[in-house]
Amino acid sequence: MERRLFAKRLRQNMTDAERVLWRQLRAHRLSGQKFRRQQPIGPYIVDFIHFGAKLIIECDGGQHNENTADHKRDAWFNQQGFHVLRFWNHDILNKTESVLTEILTFLPPSPLAGEGPGERGETSRKRSE
Repeated sequence: MERRLFAKRLRQNMTDAERVLWRQLRAHRLSGQKFRRQQPIGPYIVDFIHFGAKLIIECDGGQHNENTADHKRDAWFNQQGFHVLRFWNHDILNKTESVLTEILTFLPPSPLAGEGPGERGETSRKRSE
């Protein structure tokens, strides 16, 4: 199956852990950061990616325990300049805040950080005066 179609199918059939994490990552919800889900990169499809930070996040179930294919895949991503974070589904479901805190340590400061809804308007008014 063509990779983009397969990625679309994966987006439609996310695991419970992927759904929980996506709810926190989508729409700039995590500190104003932009993530994509089920994104084709090279020969692979990653669960989540932040292109600006070159950060890939993978949600792993039991089938990933000591999986040599995952090591090969991570090595390929590292060669391309990406950093890969892997979290067990159990941790995503039961320790969501800890997972998000760890993800934040790999992200740059958000350009939207500290910008409240009124601050944009005030800046715009100052420029037009």
